[in-house]
Amino acid sequence: MSGHSKWSNIRLKKGAEDKKKAAVFTKAARLITSAVKEGGSADPDANSTLRTAVEKARAVNMPKDNIKRAISRG
Repeated sequence: MSGHSKWSNIRLKKGAEDKKKAAVFTKAARLITSAVKEGGSADPDANSTLRTAVEKARAVNMPKDNIKRAISRG
């Protein structure tokens, strides 16, 4: 039965989902990095643009490590 591999179907679906998630995370990381550069502060309490960027990143379930990495990059 050609074309009926369960692993193949899972792999293709997971690959598509991971690609979409990576694009969203990249966009959020760029937003955080630019907010740090523009605001001049890496503290979300002092930088309102950064605070909203971090809230948006958390809304799309971006891991805290990725958020910290994006802040340090800025």
